[in-house]
Formats: sequence, C-alpha cells, structure tokens
Amino acid sequence: MHMADALLNPAVGGVMWAAGAAAIGVSAKKAASDDAVGGRIPLMAVSGAFVFAAQMINFTIPGTGSSGHIGGGILLAALLGPFPALLTIASVLLIQCLFFADGGLIAYGANLFNMGVIPCLLAYPLVFKPMLSKGWTPWRLRAASVVSATAGLLAGAFCVVLETLASGITLLPFGAFTLLMMPIHLAIGIVEGVITAAVLSYVYAARPEILERAASGGSFEPRRGKRSLKPVLLVLAAAAVVTGALLSQFASSFPDGLEWSIERTAGGAELESDAPSFHRAQSVQDATAFMPDYGFGEESERGEALGTATAGIIGAGITAALAVGAGVAARAFKRGRSA
Repeated sequence: MHMADALLNPAVGGVMWAAGAAAIGVSAKKAASDDAVGGRIPLMAVSGAFVFAAQMINFTIPGTGSSGHIGGGILLAALLGPFPALLTIASVLLIQCLFFADGGLIAYGANLFNMGVIPCLLAYPLVFKPMLSKGWTPWRLRAASVVSATAGLLAGAFCVVLETLASGITLLPFGAFTLLMMPIHLAIGIVEGVITAAVLSYVYAARPEILERAASGGSFEPRRGKRSLKPVLLVLAAAAVVTGALLSQFASSFPDGLEWSIERTAGGAELESDAPSFHRAQSVQDATAFMPDYGFGEESERGEALGTATAGIIGAGITAALAVGAGVAARAFKRGRSA
C-alpha cells in the first residue's frame, strides 16, 4: 500500500510530511524518556529487518487478480511498544523509498501515517491492548493480532482514499475508489493478521515477557536468573535473511491492493503528474535508488532472482542499521538530558 507521488498534490503531501515528522518527533521523545529503550535496540534491529524482508513478499488474494503484503505496524508495536515501533517502521519506509524507489518521496509522510502512525499509535493501543486487558492467553493474542492488524490496514486504506480526494485526483472518484479499496484491503488485512498472530505466538511461547513488557513499558534487560533474549533475536534475524533472500523469490506478480484498485477505477495502474515538485522528487529518487524495484534491472530470469535476493539482504541490513541508529540516538538523548 505504498503510495506513489502522483496520488498526492504537493500541498497534501506537505501536510502529511508534517504529520509524519511530528509523529517521529513525539515517538523519539517518548522513546528517549523510556528507561527500557536501550534493551529494545537489538530487537528493533532484527524486527525492522524482518518487516522489510516480509514486505517484499506479495501474497495472492484468490479470485481477485490482486495481491497484498504485510504492513508490519502491529507486529512491531507488539514486539517493541508503540513509539520504538514507529521509529522502526519509519526506517523501513525510508530505506524502501530512497534506495529501492518503493513509494514516492512526496508521499513518504502519507505512507508513514497510513502504515505506521495508524497501526502503531492508534490500532495497537485502542484495539490490540484492550483485547488483552483481561489477561494474556494464546487465543486472545491471536484474536488481538488478527483484529488489530485488519482494523489498522482498513483505516490506512481509507486514509489513502481521503488523501487522494483532498488532492483532487479526479480519476479516482471517492465512491468508486472506496468500494474497491476497502474489500480488497479487508482480505489483505486478515492475511496480515494471521501472519502477525503466527509470529507473535512463537515469541509469546518462547519469551512471553517480550510482549508483556512492550505493552507495559517495562525493561527489556534480562534479569538475573532469566533466560537471554538471544534465541528469539537469532530466530528473527534468520527469518529476515531467509525471507529476503529466498521467500521473496515467490512473491505474487499480481498488482497489490492499491494498484489493483487504481487500475479498476482509473483504467490504468499508474497515474502521471506534471507538477514540477513531482519531477524534482523523482530526480532525487533516481539518484539515490541503487536497486529500483528490488533488482538489478536485468531481463534474464536468473538476474531477476539474484537481484531480488541481493536487495532483500542489503535492504534488511540497512534497515537494521538505521533502526539501531534510531535507538542509540534516543538513548544518547536520554543520557544527555540526565547529565
């Protein structure tokens, strides 16, 4: 559900950039005031790398000719807490935008709001946590994962419609676009919820305190006599590598839910814009994107497979490094304020 620049006018894009920047600022401040931020840094790295790799895999929605991929916001919020999660998903989306030309530069703020702010700062505290307020059980965790992931994705999809409406994109009339966007993203959201439930169920079975401390804001540092977090970190890191290098080869070739809805509403999968700001943003992405569309641009099947695997590994690594940087910066800011 990464929006392209042509779906927004510069004014709406600027407003959404401001909203995204404000959300990052608040999240950084909240993370910096959290005594447990240091213990979350390794988990921010591996979970961010995993979400980057997982977003490369589009799964087919049967009978529609469409596909979808996970957003990862609820997964990250459940593992890290809402504010570190937003910083992590912001890192994922920035790497995708600048280095792989996935999502527009003008649309970065909108993509961050739709895929980060809504699931991390709204769906997680308002849906996920209340569903577990009476106690943590495996079934409640699975139900909370599916419901919150679906709710977050549907809200994000509806925001896409509102953002195009505010931008005056006449090729995407509100009623017709909504009637296509919502049902297809309901299906995508359910699948994302099931995937989220599977990952969180493993983590809860292995180390339940990870999810409980993320929800309560407690320390992630292992206490004396407690098991290390390293096994879970290693499993998530290995999953990121396997997903980015191998499973990404089996991604669906069908357009994702947003592209599918645009094609059926406007008659084409891509819209064009003649605005000077659009061309300036495109030139920036052309200069920074060293593997556009997650590949080398080779036509051979072997070259495509190698390019996808390379992009998955490199992207996951850069995302992990950026997530670590965000966590370290927050901890350094906290120490500076304390001093």
